[in-house]
Amino acid sequence: MTKLRSDETVTMQSVAVAAGVSPMTVSNTFRYPERVQEETRQRVLKIAAELGYIPNHAAGNLASGQSRVIGAVIPSIKNSSFYNYVRGMQDHVATEGYQLILKLADTLSQEASAIRTFVGLRVAGIALVGDEHESDVKTLLRKTGVPVVESWVHENPFDMAVGYSTSDATRVITELLIERGYRRIGFVGYQGDVSSRFTERVPTFKQSMEKAGLDSYRIFLVDQADGFGAGPKALEGLCAIDPDLDAIVCPTDIVAAGVLFECGRRGWKVPERLAIAGWGDYEIASEITPGLTTVQPHSYEMGQRAMSLIIERAAGSGATGMMVDTGFHIVKRASA
Repeated sequence: MTKLRSDETVTMQSVAVAAGVSPMTVSNTFRYPERVQEETRQRVLKIAAELGYIPNHAAGNLASGQSRVIGAVIPSIKNSSFYNYVRGMQDHVATEGYQLILKLADTLSQEASAIRTFVGLRVAGIALVGDEHESDVKTLLRKTGVPVVESWVHENPFDMAVGYSTSDATRVITELLIERGYRRIGFVGYQGDVSSRFTERVPTFKQSMEKAGLDSYRIFLVDQADGFGAGPKALEGLCAIDPDLDAIVCPTDIVAAGVLFECGRRGWKVPERLAIAGWGDYEIASEITPGLTTVQPHSYEMGQRAMSLIIERAAGSGATGMMVDTGFHIVKRASA
């Protein structure tokens, strides 16, 4: 194992000497890994780890004028859509020699605080979820010119966007239930101040039902914070509207699983008594019995493309207004 004296500071130069390479090779190993042969890169990383060397990104920023750090704000890590999104971001920046800093924000004010922190750190870009932001923060971002990507956004980006149309996905999942013979379909939405990726689903559901000549009044709103508990509340509320409800579209797989659990308590067979469709294709969707038919956003790809848009801008390409549609598909399982 490579060793230094206890009083000796670990520097890029000391790593280079121990690895038998130039300081530039050490720098490229951390900042531009694609420029270093794999065998050499692995040797440098091994020796750096042995010496306890951590590259000083702030110092690099001062020298080059360009940050190698990207900031990302997400509202939750409770479901696998955001897990896969973050994993996509992390995997992509790792291949490009960047670092990712992640902050959680459940409210717009928390998001604003995170954005100010990132701006203060002079990050290369910021990835946000959704298109609702405080007006003061929008002004700050415009003045600083930091590249911003909004994820889960498919139109009218603040700067750049990557996502898919939740309206289109609502139409497709509703039409699938109609094609399979369900007529008394209920829809579960979220109440209160929620993102447009949820609010735009309700009018599309109504339009899809009415286009098929079916009633569209079976709509019940739940609290987004209720998690699995929203399922029983939604089922009770929709059954109060129509006791003969035969299918239900849920805003997430968590709510859908809650409905499925409640059907079990009531002795209802799924989908014979009630068909259930979820959203997100979380891990529980495939592990629960019966498996949930659900909308699968391409969350991992969304994370990758969000990072690539920022990195392309940092490299001098890309432009304001860039939008990437990562699409979605319907995963058909036994619940509907």
